[in-house]
Amino acid sequence: MKIVRTDAELQTPGIDQALLAMGHDLVLLPDGVDSNTLIDAVAEADLLLMCYTPVTRGVIESARKLKGIVKYGVGIDAIDIEAAKEHGIVVVNVPGYAEETVAEGAFTMLIALAKKLIPLDQHMKAHGWAWPEHQWMASDIAGRTVGLIGFGKIGKSMARMAGYGFRARVIAYSPDNSADEMAALGVEKVDDLSDLMSASDFVSVHCVLNPQTHHLIGERELRQMKPGAFLINVSRGAIVDEAALVDVLNQGLIAGAGLDVFSNEPLNLHDHPMKNLYSHPNVILSPHLTFYTKEAMQRLEAETLERCNEVLEGKPVTIKSTDARLAGQNPLAQYL
Repeated sequence: MKIVRTDAELQTPGIDQALLAMGHDLVLLPDGVDSNTLIDAVAEADLLLMCYTPVTRGVIESARKLKGIVKYGVGIDAIDIEAAKEHGIVVVNVPGYAEETVAEGAFTMLIALAKKLIPLDQHMKAHGWAWPEHQWMASDIAGRTVGLIGFGKIGKSMARMAGYGFRARVIAYSPDNSADEMAALGVEKVDDLSDLMSASDFVSVHCVLNPQTHHLIGERELRQMKPGAFLINVSRGAIVDEAALVDVLNQGLIAGAGLDVFSNEPLNLHDHPMKNLYSHPNVILSPHLTFYTKEAMQRLEAETLERCNEVLEGKPVTIKSTDARLAGQNPLAQYL
Protein backbone atom coordinates (compact mmCIF):
# COMPACT_ATOMS: atom_id res chain seq x y z
CA MET A 1 0.00 0.00 0.00
CA LYS A 2 1.03 3.60 -0.44
CA ILE A 3 1.86 5.53 2.72
CA VAL A 4 2.75 9.22 2.94
CA ARG A 5 4.61 10.58 5.97
CA THR A 6 4.98 14.32 6.34
CA ASP A 7 7.45 16.23 8.51
CA ALA A 8 10.33 13.97 7.55
CA GLU A 9 12.76 16.15 9.53
CA LEU A 10 11.39 14.39 12.61
CA GLN A 11 13.30 11.17 12.10
CA THR A 12 11.42 7.98 12.90
CA PRO A 13 13.65 5.20 11.56
CA GLY A 14 11.75 2.49 13.42
CA ILE A 15 8.50 3.45 11.68
CA ASP A 16 10.01 3.96 8.25
CA GLN A 17 12.07 0.79 8.23
CA ALA A 18 9.20 -1.36 9.50
CA LEU A 19 6.76 -0.07 6.88
CA LEU A 20 9.28 -0.60 4.09
CA ALA A 21 10.07 -4.09 5.36
CA MET A 22 6.36 -4.92 5.08
CA GLY A 23 6.55 -4.05 1.41
CA HIS A 24 4.68 -0.76 1.52
CA ASP A 25 5.49 2.21 -0.72
CA LEU A 26 6.59 4.99 1.66
CA VAL A 27 6.75 8.63 0.50
CA LEU A 28 8.48 11.11 2.81
CA LEU A 29 7.62 14.82 2.59
CA PRO A 30 9.43 17.66 4.40
CA ASP A 31 8.07 20.06 6.96
CA GLY A 32 6.38 23.03 5.32
CA VAL A 33 5.40 21.11 2.19
CA ASP A 34 2.95 23.14 0.10
CA SER A 35 -0.64 21.98 -0.11
CA ASN A 36 -0.51 21.17 -3.84
CA THR A 37 2.43 18.83 -3.36
CA LEU A 38 0.68 17.16 -0.45
CA ILE A 39 -2.54 16.82 -2.44
CA ASP A 40 -0.66 15.15 -5.29
CA ALA A 41 1.15 12.82 -2.91
CA VAL A 42 -1.98 11.58 -1.11
CA ALA A 43 -4.15 11.21 -4.21
CA GLU A 44 -3.55 7.44 -4.27
CA ALA A 45 -2.39 6.98 -0.68
CA ASP A 46 -3.91 4.44 1.68
CA LEU A 47 -2.49 6.00 4.85
CA LEU A 48 -1.23 9.44 5.86
CA LEU A 49 1.13 9.96 8.78
CA MET A 50 1.55 13.56 9.90
CA CYS A 51 2.98 15.52 12.81
CA TYR A 52 2.84 19.26 12.11
CA THR A 53 1.76 19.66 8.47
CA PRO A 54 -1.84 20.93 8.11
CA VAL A 55 -4.22 18.33 6.70
CA THR A 56 -6.99 20.46 5.22
CA ARG A 57 -10.36 19.58 3.75
CA GLY A 58 -8.81 19.98 0.30
CA VAL A 59 -6.13 17.42 1.11
CA ILE A 60 -8.69 14.98 2.50
CA GLU A 61 -11.08 15.33 -0.42
CA SER A 62 -8.27 14.68 -2.89
CA ALA A 63 -7.32 11.39 -1.20
CA ARG A 64 -9.64 8.93 -2.90
CA LYS A 65 -8.22 5.78 -1.27
CA LEU A 66 -7.25 7.14 2.14
CA LYS A 67 -8.25 4.88 5.03
CA GLY A 68 -6.68 6.68 7.96
CA ILE A 69 -4.69 9.65 9.24
CA VAL A 70 -2.24 8.85 12.03
CA LYS A 71 -0.87 11.80 13.99
CA TYR A 72 2.44 10.57 15.33
CA GLY A 73 2.16 12.85 18.32
CA VAL A 74 -0.61 14.37 20.42
CA GLY A 75 -2.11 17.59 19.07
CA ILE A 76 -4.76 17.21 16.36
CA ASP A 77 -5.59 20.87 15.70
CA ALA A 78 -3.88 20.77 12.28
CA ILE A 79 -6.30 18.13 10.95
CA ASP A 80 -9.75 18.89 9.54
CA ILE A 81 -11.36 16.11 11.54
CA GLU A 82 -14.90 16.87 10.43
CA ALA A 83 -13.87 16.47 6.78
CA ALA A 84 -12.21 13.17 7.64
CA LYS A 85 -15.37 11.94 9.38
CA GLU A 86 -17.48 12.90 6.38
CA HIS A 87 -15.26 10.75 4.15
CA GLY A 88 -15.06 7.79 6.54
CA ILE A 89 -11.36 8.34 7.22
CA VAL A 90 -10.36 7.42 10.76
CA VAL A 91 -8.14 9.90 12.61
CA VAL A 92 -6.00 8.73 15.50
CA ASN A 93 -3.18 10.20 17.57
CA VAL A 94 -0.67 8.86 20.09
CA PRO A 95 -1.56 10.75 23.26
CA GLY A 96 0.36 8.98 26.00
CA TYR A 97 3.90 8.46 24.79
CA ALA A 98 5.48 11.58 26.35
CA GLU A 99 3.27 12.70 29.22
CA GLU A 100 5.97 12.42 31.87
CA THR A 101 8.64 13.49 29.38
CA VAL A 102 6.96 16.80 28.53
CA ALA A 103 6.26 17.50 32.19
CA GLU A 104 9.96 16.96 32.90
CA GLY A 105 10.78 19.44 30.14
CA ALA A 106 8.42 22.04 31.57
CA PHE A 107 9.80 21.58 35.07
CA THR A 108 13.36 21.82 33.76
CA MET A 109 12.48 25.24 32.35
CA LEU A 110 10.88 26.23 35.66
CA ILE A 111 14.04 25.34 37.59
CA ALA A 112 16.31 27.07 35.08
CA LEU A 113 14.24 30.26 35.22
CA ALA A 114 13.98 30.26 39.01
CA LYS A 115 17.73 29.74 39.44
CA LYS A 116 18.78 32.04 36.53
CA LEU A 117 20.86 29.20 35.11
CA ILE A 118 20.92 30.45 31.51
CA PRO A 119 22.19 34.02 32.14
CA LEU A 120 24.60 32.74 34.79
CA ASP A 121 26.02 30.20 32.35
CA GLN A 122 26.38 32.87 29.68
CA HIS A 123 28.10 35.24 32.11
CA MET A 124 30.48 32.56 33.34
CA LYS A 125 31.50 31.64 29.81
CA ALA A 126 32.05 35.29 28.89
CA HIS A 127 33.75 36.51 32.07
CA GLY A 128 34.92 33.45 34.00
CA TRP A 129 33.11 34.16 37.27
CA ALA A 130 30.11 35.88 38.83
CA TRP A 131 29.94 37.47 42.26
CA PRO A 132 26.72 37.41 44.35
CA GLU A 133 25.30 40.64 42.98
CA HIS A 134 21.60 41.47 42.88
CA GLN A 135 21.23 40.56 39.20
CA TRP A 136 21.97 36.93 40.08
CA MET A 137 19.50 36.72 42.95
CA ALA A 138 17.54 33.54 42.28
CA SER A 139 14.29 32.18 43.68
CA ASP A 140 13.29 29.18 45.76
CA ILE A 141 10.59 26.89 44.43
CA ALA A 142 9.56 25.52 47.83
CA GLY A 143 6.85 27.70 49.28
CA ARG A 144 6.14 29.48 46.01
CA THR A 145 2.93 29.08 44.01
CA VAL A 146 2.87 27.10 40.77
CA GLY A 147 -0.27 27.71 38.71
CA LEU A 148 -1.28 25.10 36.15
CA ILE A 149 -3.60 25.85 33.26
CA GLY A 150 -5.02 22.48 32.29
CA PHE A 151 -4.99 19.39 34.46
CA GLY A 152 -4.61 16.44 32.13
CA LYS A 153 -1.92 13.82 32.50
CA ILE A 154 0.96 16.23 31.79
CA GLY A 155 -0.48 18.79 34.17
CA LYS A 156 -0.87 16.15 36.86
CA SER A 157 2.75 15.07 36.43
CA MET A 158 3.81 18.70 36.71
CA ALA A 159 1.73 19.05 39.87
CA ARG A 160 3.43 16.03 41.44
CA MET A 161 6.90 17.35 40.65
CA ALA A 162 6.17 20.82 41.99
CA GLY A 163 4.11 19.84 45.03
CA TYR A 164 5.43 16.52 46.31
CA GLY A 165 8.88 16.96 44.80
CA PHE A 166 9.68 20.60 45.59
CA ARG A 167 7.05 21.45 48.24
CA ALA A 168 5.51 24.26 46.22
CA ARG A 169 1.89 25.29 46.58
CA VAL A 170 0.13 24.07 43.43
CA ILE A 171 -3.10 25.58 42.10
CA ALA A 172 -4.86 24.73 38.85
CA TYR A 173 -7.44 26.17 36.48
CA SER A 174 -9.28 23.47 34.55
CA PRO A 175 -13.07 23.56 34.17
CA ASP A 176 -13.08 19.86 33.23
CA ASN A 177 -11.59 18.66 36.53
CA SER A 178 -13.30 18.65 39.90
CA ALA A 179 -11.94 20.14 43.09
CA ASP A 180 -11.98 16.69 44.69
CA GLU A 181 -9.89 15.21 41.87
CA MET A 182 -7.33 17.97 42.29
CA ALA A 183 -7.36 17.81 46.09
CA ALA A 184 -6.53 14.10 45.94
CA LEU A 185 -3.26 15.12 44.29
CA GLY A 186 -2.56 17.99 46.66
CA VAL A 187 -3.73 20.68 44.25
CA GLU A 188 -6.13 23.58 44.88
CA LYS A 189 -8.76 24.21 42.21
CA VAL A 190 -9.12 27.81 41.04
CA ASP A 191 -12.36 28.64 39.24
CA ASP A 192 -11.26 31.99 37.80
CA LEU A 193 -8.26 32.19 35.46
CA SER A 194 -7.56 35.75 36.58
CA ASP A 195 -7.16 34.56 40.17
CA LEU A 196 -4.63 31.95 39.08
CA MET A 197 -2.65 34.44 37.01
CA SER A 198 -2.39 36.95 39.84
CA ALA A 199 -1.57 34.38 42.55
CA SER A 200 1.13 32.37 40.76
CA ASP A 201 4.88 32.76 40.81
CA PHE A 202 5.11 30.28 37.94
CA VAL A 203 2.30 29.78 35.39
CA SER A 204 2.61 26.60 33.34
CA VAL A 205 0.33 25.89 30.37
CA HIS A 206 -0.91 22.31 29.88
CA CYS A 207 -4.34 22.54 28.21
CA VAL A 208 -5.12 21.45 24.66
CA LEU A 209 -5.56 23.96 21.85
CA ASN A 210 -9.12 24.24 20.59
CA PRO A 211 -11.43 27.15 19.71
CA GLN A 212 -12.16 27.72 23.41
CA THR A 213 -8.50 27.90 24.46
CA HIS A 214 -7.14 29.91 21.51
CA HIS A 215 -5.53 33.02 23.08
CA LEU A 216 -6.90 31.93 26.43
CA ILE A 217 -3.97 33.82 27.93
CA GLY A 218 -4.27 37.28 26.40
CA GLU A 219 -2.88 40.70 27.25
CA ARG A 220 -5.29 41.08 30.19
CA GLU A 221 -4.23 37.80 31.76
CA LEU A 222 -0.53 38.44 31.20
CA ARG A 223 -0.76 41.84 32.86
CA GLN A 224 -2.41 40.21 35.86
CA MET A 225 0.77 38.23 36.57
CA LYS A 226 3.16 39.25 39.31
CA PRO A 227 6.19 41.30 38.18
CA GLY A 228 8.44 38.49 39.41
CA ALA A 229 6.44 35.66 37.83
CA PHE A 230 7.38 33.39 34.93
CA LEU A 231 5.25 31.89 32.16
CA ILE A 232 6.02 28.39 30.83
CA ASN A 233 4.33 26.99 27.73
CA VAL A 234 4.98 23.46 26.47
CA SER A 235 1.45 22.89 25.11
CA ARG A 236 0.59 24.96 22.01
CA GLY A 237 1.75 28.43 21.08
CA ALA A 238 -1.66 29.79 20.14
CA ILE A 239 -3.03 29.28 23.65
CA VAL A 240 -1.07 32.44 24.44
CA ASP A 241 -1.44 35.76 22.64
CA GLU A 242 2.20 35.78 21.61
CA ALA A 243 2.26 39.41 20.47
CA ALA A 244 1.00 40.44 23.90
CA LEU A 245 3.56 38.19 25.55
CA VAL A 246 6.41 39.81 23.62
CA ASP A 247 5.16 43.25 24.67
CA VAL A 248 4.87 42.25 28.33
CA LEU A 249 8.37 40.77 28.31
CA ASN A 250 9.86 43.80 26.57
CA GLN A 251 8.25 46.08 29.12
CA GLY A 252 9.59 43.98 31.99
CA LEU A 253 6.11 43.43 33.40
CA ILE A 254 6.89 39.77 34.16
CA ALA A 255 10.20 38.17 35.06
CA GLY A 256 10.56 35.89 32.06
CA ALA A 257 9.27 32.90 30.12
CA GLY A 258 10.15 29.39 29.03
CA LEU A 259 8.67 28.55 25.61
CA ASP A 260 8.80 25.26 23.73
CA VAL A 261 5.87 25.91 21.36
CA PHE A 262 4.92 28.70 18.99
CA SER A 263 2.00 29.52 16.73
CA ASN A 264 4.32 29.92 13.76
CA GLU A 265 6.97 27.22 13.68
CA PRO A 266 9.84 27.11 13.09
CA LEU A 267 11.20 30.32 14.59
CA ASN A 268 13.95 32.16 12.78
CA LEU A 269 16.37 34.97 13.54
CA HIS A 270 15.28 37.25 10.69
CA ASP A 271 11.58 37.89 10.21
CA HIS A 272 9.67 35.90 12.81
CA PRO A 273 7.33 38.04 14.95
CA MET A 274 8.99 36.70 18.10
CA LYS A 275 12.59 37.08 16.90
CA ASN A 276 13.59 39.68 19.50
CA LEU A 277 13.12 37.08 22.23
CA TYR A 278 16.39 35.51 21.10
CA SER A 279 18.24 38.30 22.86
CA HIS A 280 16.02 38.45 25.93
CA PRO A 281 18.10 37.39 28.97
CA ASN A 282 15.18 35.91 30.90
CA VAL A 283 13.56 33.89 28.12
CA ILE A 284 14.34 30.26 27.38
CA LEU A 285 13.49 29.21 23.83
CA SER A 286 13.21 25.52 22.99
CA PRO A 287 12.45 24.24 19.46
CA HIS A 288 9.34 22.17 20.31
CA LEU A 289 11.50 19.36 21.63
CA THR A 290 10.43 18.74 25.22
CA PHE A 291 8.96 15.45 23.95
CA TYR A 292 12.19 14.37 22.29
CA THR A 293 13.92 11.74 24.42
CA LYS A 294 15.15 8.29 23.50
CA GLU A 295 12.55 6.61 25.66
CA ALA A 296 9.63 8.73 24.45
CA MET A 297 10.54 8.22 20.80
CA GLN A 298 10.71 4.46 21.30
CA ARG A 299 7.19 4.55 22.74
CA LEU A 300 5.97 6.84 19.95
CA GLU A 301 7.34 4.65 17.16
CA ALA A 302 5.99 1.43 18.67
CA GLU A 303 2.47 2.77 19.17
CA THR A 304 2.39 4.56 15.82
CA LEU A 305 3.20 1.29 14.08
CA GLU A 306 0.37 -0.42 15.98
CA ARG A 307 -2.10 2.19 14.71
CA CYS A 308 -0.71 2.00 11.16
CA ASN A 309 -1.11 -1.76 11.08
CA GLU A 310 -4.68 -1.52 12.35
CA VAL A 311 -5.57 0.93 9.56
CA LEU A 312 -3.80 -1.00 6.81
CA GLU A 313 -5.22 -4.38 7.88
CA GLY A 314 -8.77 -3.06 8.19
CA LYS A 315 -8.93 -3.77 11.92
CA PRO A 316 -10.65 -1.55 14.50
CA VAL A 317 -8.35 1.40 15.18
CA THR A 318 -7.57 1.94 18.85
CA ILE A 319 -8.20 5.52 19.98
CA LYS A 320 -6.77 6.26 23.41
CA SER A 321 -7.35 10.02 23.36
CA THR A 322 -10.18 11.54 25.37
CA ASP A 323 -10.33 14.56 23.04
CA ALA A 324 -13.99 14.99 22.10
CA ARG A 325 -13.03 15.86 18.53
CA LEU A 326 -12.03 12.24 17.93
CA ALA A 327 -15.36 10.88 19.16
CA GLY A 328 -18.07 9.63 16.82
CA GLN A 329 -15.83 8.26 14.11
CA ASN A 330 -16.62 5.39 11.75
CA PRO A 331 -17.17 1.84 13.03
CA LEU A 332 -13.51 1.04 12.56
CA ALA A 333 -12.64 3.12 15.63
CA GLN A 334 -12.53 1.53 19.05
CA TYR A 335 -12.15 3.69 22.15
CA LEU A 336 -10.17 2.83 25.27
